[in-house]
Amino acid sequence: MKALDVITIGRSSVDLYGAQVGGRLEDMRSFDKYIGGSPTNIACGAARLGLRSAVITRVGDEHMGRFIREQLSREGVDVRGVVTDPARLTALVLLGIRDEDQFPLIFYRENCADMALCEDDINEGLIAEARSVLATGTHLSHPRTEAAVLKALRLARAHGARTALDIDYRPNLWGVAGHGAGESRYVESEAVTAKLQMTLELFDLIVGTEEEFHIAGGSPDTLTALRAVRALTGATLICKRGARGAVAFAGPIPARIEDGETGPGFPIEVFNVLGAGDGFFAGLLKGWLDDETWPKALEYANACGAFAVSRHGCTPSYPSLEELTFFLRRGVREPALRHDAELERLHWSTTRPHGVADYRIFAFDHRAQFEEMDGYTAQKGGAFKRLCLEAALSVQAGRHGYGILCDERIGRRALHAASGSGLWIGRPCEWPGSRPLAFEPALGSDCGGLSEWPKENIVKVLCFCHPDDDAAMWATQEAAVRRLFEAARRNDLEFLLEIIPSKVGPVNDGTTAALIRRFYAAGIYPDWWKLEPMASLAAWEAACTAIETHDRHTRGIVVLGLDAPEADLAASFAVAAGFSLVKGFAVGRTIFAGVARAWLTGEMDDGTAVTEMARRFARLCAIWDDARTQAREKAA
Repeated sequence: MKALDVITIGRSSVDLYGAQVGGRLEDMRSFDKYIGGSPTNIACGAARLGLRSAVITRVGDEHMGRFIREQLSREGVDVRGVVTDPARLTALVLLGIRDEDQFPLIFYRENCADMALCEDDINEGLIAEARSVLATGTHLSHPRTEAAVLKALRLARAHGARTALDIDYRPNLWGVAGHGAGESRYVESEAVTAKLQMTLELFDLIVGTEEEFHIAGGSPDTLTALRAVRALTGATLICKRGARGAVAFAGPIPARIEDGETGPGFPIEVFNVLGAGDGFFAGLLKGWLDDETWPKALEYANACGAFAVSRHGCTPSYPSLEELTFFLRRGVREPALRHDAELERLHWSTTRPHGVADYRIFAFDHRAQFEEMDGYTAQKGGAFKRLCLEAALSVQAGRHGYGILCDERIGRRALHAASGSGLWIGRPCEWPGSRPLAFEPALGSDCGGLSEWPKENIVKVLCFCHPDDDAAMWATQEAAVRRLFEAARRNDLEFLLEIIPSKVGPVNDGTTAALIRRFYAAGIYPDWWKLEPMASLAAWEAACTAIETHDRHTRGIVVLGLDAPEADLAASFAVAAGFSLVKGFAVGRTIFAGVARAWLTGEMDDGTAVTEMARRFARLCAIWDDARTQAREKAA
């Protein structure tokens, strides 16, 4: 069995997508950043559908090149074929959504990295691992990149791989239209037609729009063009027809285009056609490589295209296999798929990278507790939190599964320094001790401050609540949490909800579970729950059942500390570790409180403080790991 299902080869860029819909590209105020380029999009879309994909391309040795490489890895795409070019910049594309017919875009590709792809970049060993190789038309437009593509295709055929072509005709990338014509999809060119026709015999599958077959076949009449292509290749031809679906021709071209094999279409709102063809091809690959019938493969393709045209961006809009399966089973309920709440929850949950099994989090996001300590000043508080970060990093030692909770108000320098460290980073929003819940002023009354947060920051909020709260208290707190949750989703940030009922009223084995159910009923679906330590097996069972009943895709639960002694935490870990939904702990004062008091009054130096906090943090990590090991052994 080969290690890869598909290798794509060609363009790789950073897409800067205008965030304001309906305006001119000239008037865009902000842009969302995604990976782009047809082969890159297709590789990601295929990976989301469970195919083992790789991409062969070049990126620059700079921030955007690293972004592409890192995002491909997050999507599960093999990056061994991604070459870093030290002499060229990564390609950029600026895009906008004007209306359902106009999608302005500008390609910044002058001497860009991916157009420097050459034969030396094609590794036979990598090609030999693949069941299929997919090329895109742009890289046939230049002798150097064409040579690379042709070498890859020859090697693919030599090693028994299937080959596919996405015609992907962009006139300005072939030099037959100007820079301002990025939106143009067709300009007649005998030279382009001749170049394409020289390669058609190398493919088993060729995909294009009617206009793209016009350029490949050298005729403005679709049937005539298809017959011209058929005369040059025995490949299955897939003709995309926009809202009319797509047609497959495995043999001779019939008298009517409608007489080819078709798959069902989907009545959805067209919001954004950019990248729809790449989503379509990813779905088609799933069916083709699974040896499905062409109608079934086209059903997958049409559905993936439907997701793409109904959402913002290219790669971010493509579905996971679970999402696609759910959609095909349930059907269309809301033509604007991005407004289908059930689909959007599934999309959010199933297109993010998987986490690790256990998280060990040092929580030093406390504010009021620090401010009440003798010797505290804002400057000292910030400096101490840098020491907390040092302790966390020393225990992490570059490994996955470690994290911090750190605030912005006192711990800004530590928070910013943690970025890119590989730590899981949670960041609080609540005003300390507030009940009803109020937010830190920097967040803004509409939670608009989240737009300034790095994507790796996890939105954390602590809500002191209890099932016995009166209606007014519950309504106020629920509205605040929902407002924050929705703002987190808008800003593509994960959301952690911490609840502590024991500080409000008496608790029993069902208290926490009752609160969890109530938040779900309010439409709030946290990625993470942070729950107080519960020594009762029944309480943990009730809480886990409440979560799994409503959201089987949640990231999980972390156990908070409440300044508990180590022995008490060990007892709660022993119970919690038996539940797979509990992913670890987020403990603070047990680690830092005594050290902070001594350091703030000058009784402890920096090095000793870091060493002592690292020792305590490492000790809790060991207690958790031991509890998890014992729980697994007991279950086995």
